[in-house]
Amino acid sequence: MEGSLRVEPGDFPDPEFDPLAEGEGVAVLAGGCFWCTEAVFKELDGLLSVRPGYAGDVAEKADYRAVCSGATNHAEAIEVRYDPKRLTFGQILKIFFSVAHDPTQLNRQGNDRGRQYRSAVFYGSDNQKAVAKAYLAQLGRARVFGAPIVTTLEPLNGFYVAEDCHHDYAARNPMEPYVVHVSRPKVEKLRRHFGDKLRSDKP
Repeated sequence: MEGSLRVEPGDFPDPEFDPLAEGEGVAVLAGGCFWCTEAVFKELDGLLSVRPGYAGDVAEKADYRAVCSGATNHAEAIEVRYDPKRLTFGQILKIFFSVAHDPTQLNRQGNDRGRQYRSAVFYGSDNQKAVAKAYLAQLGRARVFGAPIVTTLEPLNGFYVAEDCHHDYAARNPMEPYVVHVSRPKVEKLRRHFGDKLRSDKP
């Protein structure tokens, strides 16, 4: 079993509290390097768009060099726009916690270390905050991880789109070692355990 997950991702619990939202949904999530999280979420049915970027600090400091230096309070994050009738916020969180990253690692993901790689849900509404808070409590009760979940819930005060070179990075650089060893296994895990959630135009 990869990381601290005690169950197979396909056996991960569905959110007990996941009210259907109206209109286009927007979720901003931080779970380590945005190359990896973007690659996972681009596979999902119901996805309208996904963009890498920065959340958690001000626009003036939101650039890759500053964020990677650890000098800001940003996290590398993705903005996921989705159709709630096909993909709910709770289901997005299920993929986020079971496949896209390890929420038990504090201020890091694997060898990527620093607060810029923290696990966080940046909620854009009271409803998103309530769903995320309830799901974190549910996962804690279910003991699906072998270590405490350290994901933070932070208000979304702004999402700042990353530089063009970071968009579709994994797809454009499939043989890059980081993509091969870190990003690709997450995508393969998603395809293996959540085939019913994938876009029909994906392999």
